[in-house]
Amino acid sequence: MKTSNPVLSRLGQAAERERAAGYGPYGPAGQPGYGQPAYGDPYPTATGYPAAPPAVRPMTIDDVVVKTVTLLGITGISAVVAWNVIPTALTGAAWMGAALIGLVLGMVISFMRMANPALVVTYAVIEGVFVGMVSKFFSDILGYQGIVLQAVVATFGVFFLMAALYKARVIRATPKFTRAMIAIMGGLFAVMLINLVLSLFGVNTGLRDNGPLGYIFSIVCIVVASLSFILNFNEIEEGVRMGLPQRYSWTAAFGILVGLVWLYLEILRLLAFLQSDD
Repeated sequence: MKTSNPVLSRLGQAAERERAAGYGPYGPAGQPGYGQPAYGDPYPTATGYPAAPPAVRPMTIDDVVVKTVTLLGITGISAVVAWNVIPTALTGAAWMGAALIGLVLGMVISFMRMANPALVVTYAVIEGVFVGMVSKFFSDILGYQGIVLQAVVATFGVFFLMAALYKARVIRATPKFTRAMIAIMGGLFAVMLINLVLSLFGVNTGLRDNGPLGYIFSIVCIVVASLSFILNFNEIEEGVRMGLPQRYSWTAAFGILVGLVWLYLEILRLLAFLQSDD
């Protein structure tokens, strides 16, 4: 099975090896599991010959949907709890702590391609705290009433719009599109990291201010975050086609959660800019 995504290619090859190994204790001729009874075989049959153990269940679209909804629910509950439990005076500390922990966990899951449900769920809880504190800051501390609900509605509106555009093949994840998106997202991440470091030393670049540069940068981030869902949808579609094991639906759901959180934060910031101009 060929794909333009090298990571999916490796995962697909691993899945084929798992399926090959999953059909009974086969071995060289003359050994148990190869046309003769196997002593203590865990899958005996009436004929005395070993039967194939259950094959590795492949991932489906429904699996990804269920896992995504589960992670969103966990993130939402965690955000509500953090908003109501963590004191306002600790908003900044909780915000930064959750952001740092979430960044580390996200990098571990992304670069190691770990299909670990416990790790992904933990990430969702941490991101919920982060999102809850950021939302509380904009709503309660800065006083932008109603901005959180507006940002949530806009975020899911954009997500479903991108899903519809992908399904209709209006936007396709061609190899050129994929390479360009990866390069642009890497560049944006580098710019935001440099901007953060400079801000710690008192240097203000204006990228996150309520001004022309801040508006442009926020809009660029929103567009890129929206288009990143096309990569997610393509990875899911190819993963299902390649028969990746079911556990990788957690990894796919994690990718969608990351995109939704990023998009929500950028929309929240842009709405704050717009409200402050009123």
